[in-house]
Amino acid sequence: MSASGPVVVVGGGQAACTVAAALREGGCRAPVTLVAGEGVLPYQRPPLSKDFLGGSGGGFEDVVLRTRSFYDEQGIDVIAGDPAVAVDRAGRGVVLGSGRRLPYERLVLALGARPRTLDVPGAGLDGVLTLRTVADAREVRRRLEPCRRLVVVGAGFIGLEVAAAAAKRGVPAMVVETQPRAMARALSETSAAHLVAEHRAHDTQFRFGRRVTGFLGDLRGRVRGVALDDGVVLPADLVVVGVGVRPHTALAEDAGLVTDDGIVVDAYLRTSDPAISAVGDCARHPSAPDGGTERLESVRPESVRLESVRLESVQNATDTARAVAADICGNPVPYRAVPRFWTTQHTASVQIAGLTAGYEETVVTGALAAGRFSVLCFGGGRLLGVESVNRPADHMAARRLLATDAGLTAREASAEGFDLMARSRTAAMV
Repeated sequence: MSASGPVVVVGGGQAACTVAAALREGGCRAPVTLVAGEGVLPYQRPPLSKDFLGGSGGGFEDVVLRTRSFYDEQGIDVIAGDPAVAVDRAGRGVVLGSGRRLPYERLVLALGARPRTLDVPGAGLDGVLTLRTVADAREVRRRLEPCRRLVVVGAGFIGLEVAAAAAKRGVPAMVVETQPRAMARALSETSAAHLVAEHRAHDTQFRFGRRVTGFLGDLRGRVRGVALDDGVVLPADLVVVGVGVRPHTALAEDAGLVTDDGIVVDAYLRTSDPAISAVGDCARHPSAPDGGTERLESVRPESVRLESVRLESVQNATDTARAVAADICGNPVPYRAVPRFWTTQHTASVQIAGLTAGYEETVVTGALAAGRFSVLCFGGGRLLGVESVNRPADHMAARRLLATDAGLTAREASAEGFDLMARSRTAAMV
């Protein structure tokens, strides 16, 4: 049955906003309160490292998800700037920093994540920054104006997007990465090599296989150099560290919920307390569509990583949010969406369907030399995912194939005349 008592959503990003909106779309008439701890309305994070930073984006109004009038019209109470500090499970209440208490029948945790930092000397110097919030993005953008020597630590999504945005502003970057290549955890070698070539064509330089051992500053405490493990010191007047994120789990841990690099949830995105759900970047959900429906109190921590995933993407945020809203509205369905990711860097628009980590072989289709191609990644004899570079139609076809588990093999994809879109249409008809 649909919840009739208060619903509280804690978070200030895509997932939190989508839960609140989807509750009303689903017919929920219970009181809904959204607690956005940052002090602003929920907003989009992906543009912060792209258009917002690169100069084509404007102010906060360009990233805000919904205006205040939307929440007012929908009867959604937004509390901004008074963060949730505790969950009283026994008394079904959320305690805010001000001491205010919000009762709930259902609670949704959309807590997001925080950037990882480097535990090295000089990490606290002025000019060593991370990028996660709109305040972070404003500060990085402000400091790019006079910047002449930018060092980006990390060649993942955030690091490379920052480098591309800086190049648009005329600031070439030096990217330092501990792995032997870019995007090692997220992309195939083929797609990653294409992105690196794009960056080098825009004067970005790379130091692969190198670890930062410290940051050097001047007498005023401003960063002036980045020390590497080979003894080289890179000059810098601005450093952006993009080495991944950690999920916000403290609120859940303090409340006694099961956590393990995320808030552990079942296939319906319910935590070990069925009155509390978790969505978006902070949630670790079953990787198999029909798994994880058992009671979570008995889950062994050592089994969680093998049977579940924690994803950081707009798709995961919105789809998990809609699934939880459906559950609260009395229409529970196991979460089974195909994971999707995307990034735009210079002229390359990369769309990823599925999870390609651990792939064993790849098949490339399309025009690699022209920068319009797809990489099909296989492992264990099945298609794991598809990376499409400037091929949006391929991306849609890949999503259909993965959703139907069509049994495509690398041998079939390598055959002369193979057509990804035709294959996906055939799969959809079966």
